[in-house]
Amino acid sequence: MMDRKSCSMNGGEGHLRHGPGLGFITLEDLDALTDESVEADITSSEDYDGGAEIAEDDNQDRLLNYWQNIGRGHQIDIPREMAQPIQQLTTDIESSPHREQIPFTLVARKEHGDGVACEKRVMDKACWACITVTEDTYEKSICAGFMSIMRYICQQNNLGRYLGMTVPIVTVVRTDDALSNLSRDVRLAYCLPSCLQDQPPLPTDPHITLETWPPTVLHSRAFTGPTNEETILHEIRAFAEILPSPNLLVSNTFVIAGYTSLAATHRHNEVWFLERQ
Repeated sequence: MMDRKSCSMNGGEGHLRHGPGLGFITLEDLDALTDESVEADITSSEDYDGGAEIAEDDNQDRLLNYWQNIGRGHQIDIPREMAQPIQQLTTDIESSPHREQIPFTLVARKEHGDGVACEKRVMDKACWACITVTEDTYEKSICAGFMSIMRYICQQNNLGRYLGMTVPIVTVVRTDDALSNLSRDVRLAYCLPSCLQDQPPLPTDPHITLETWPPTVLHSRAFTGPTNEETILHEIRAFAEILPSPNLLVSNTFVIAGYTSLAATHRHNEVWFLERQ
């Protein structure tokens, strides 16, 4: 499938930290956090010297609390150190909603009876930052991997600066022959922005590798909603039933592409089947 030309595929475990003291909030707390209360808190804090800094810290705390609540729903702890990366990505998305998409050429597009279009694409050669995570559920693995990638994007690179967000973030998953079970090893990858492709910043996290993926022919099908083991296997099986020439495709390795935040209510996702090299 996607051969590595610059680094070996030897990602680390990327385990999450578990334990008390992370200050989760309840769903009732989130319901009470209205726009009016946020504005009121920021206005009152700016009445003091250094109010702007206090307001920024408050906003960072609210974002962290929100993500902690999302993580708690998947039994995942979001550590305090993620506050700055979360705020950086949120600010980037709000200031520039049209994020750079990974380059590809559309070869064909076809709608099926369910109204969902399937596309055949050629994905261009590109450099990706990748990490392999092994947790006891798919949700835990992608959250752990995403946090590591967020740190790399935001500051944990040899440039020491924010790199910019591209979409989609992808996860490479493997299944058994019956397409009924996912492997515990999940590979999460972020495509470097075009301005950094020639000289990609080096990660400070030794578990993250930089890999050059060659041009790849893929077949994509969109789906919405959460991405968990059940929904992913359902989408893989549904797509497999309508794809022509299955003997030309990689049989046990698939890609899940996410275009929206893990915390988004209405998420835009795709499942990719890869043609054999």
